[in-house]
Amino acid sequence: MAEPLKNMYDEAFLREFGARVARTWELFDTDRFVSLALAEGWEALALKGRMRRISLSLGAVLPEDYERALDILEGIAGECRGFPYLFFPDFVEVFGLSHWDRSVQALALFTRSSSAEFAVRPFIKQDPARMMAQMLAWSADSDEHVRRLASEGCRPRLPWADALPAFKRDPSPILPILEALKADPSEYVRRSVANNLNDISKDHPELVMELAARWHGADPKTDALLRHACRGLIRGRADEDAMRLFGLLPAPEAVVRTWSVSPETAAIGDAVMIAYAVELPLPEAESRKLRLELAVTYPRSAEGSGYRKLFRLSEREVAGGGTIEGTRKLSFRDLSTRRHYPGTHTLVLVVNGKEVATTAVVLEAAKEVAP
Repeated sequence: MAEPLKNMYDEAFLREFGARVARTWELFDTDRFVSLALAEGWEALALKGRMRRISLSLGAVLPEDYERALDILEGIAGECRGFPYLFFPDFVEVFGLSHWDRSVQALALFTRSSSAEFAVRPFIKQDPARMMAQMLAWSADSDEHVRRLASEGCRPRLPWADALPAFKRDPSPILPILEALKADPSEYVRRSVANNLNDISKDHPELVMELAARWHGADPKTDALLRHACRGLIRGRADEDAMRLFGLLPAPEAVVRTWSVSPETAAIGDAVMIAYAVELPLPEAESRKLRLELAVTYPRSAEGSGYRKLFRLSEREVAGGGTIEGTRKLSFRDLSTRRHYPGTHTLVLVVNGKEVATTAVVLEAAKEVAP
């Protein structure tokens, strides 16, 4: 099993980081910083908990003057790039809410090296109008990381972050930012816009469809963004308007030639192979775009109710009488995001949002490894 991500924060990392700070500010006490970070409870902390512990430990060792402390962190921000240094913007979130102007400048800098998408959210909650005006300004920044922050930071349902209930109820403050970024030259930014719209679609599907219909066709980059944005409407809801917008017209009764799983019984940690073949019953002169998906219902526990997850099998234009066929490996190996439990796992073939065939695999407990 993969090493837990939180383990990147070990004593060696903390000492190396402390030495880097000390090169900029000689009074930095690396030993005290490391001792505070690794104090009681460290091993039990999850990833974000460790980030927060590091931020608090920095606050205890850096100068008490917040702006002086920021000067020091900003001085080394260019050397501290990537995911591990999310505690830079977290430091701003913890200590900077009462220093709005200075904190906003720091977040714009730190997001260039890692990401400040989590740290902006308390500022939004504290003063939504002021912060959203700032984020709209960021949407015109020359740096793609800052423009992405404008969209990503205000997602109503950002993963790993507290939701923004006000924007779940009324997403209108977000829309000017998404409008500004819908044809951004950076795919990194456009993908964030798509994810924001997907969040909004869970509470306001009609609004997202209105935007999609208005934006579609003006720019190929925006069209691709919209397809990703509407994935929840297409896959989760099988929304007819969304499917029609992207050429997924209701298909005639698909002829399922093959829908099988082998083996039909497996153990946790094993994999099975799914075979599919679907024929399009139309005249040869006609064609239709078909999207084939595998819907798996996973038991939540040995006795509990299940949850459903969709996997894409294929999507392409098919001439009348043509067939889409192939195989798909389905693994039952435990992941950090999904645990498997014994029981019947239902496998459904979905064509253009319609369930057309069903089979199942019985999952048994993991095999014991011989000593």
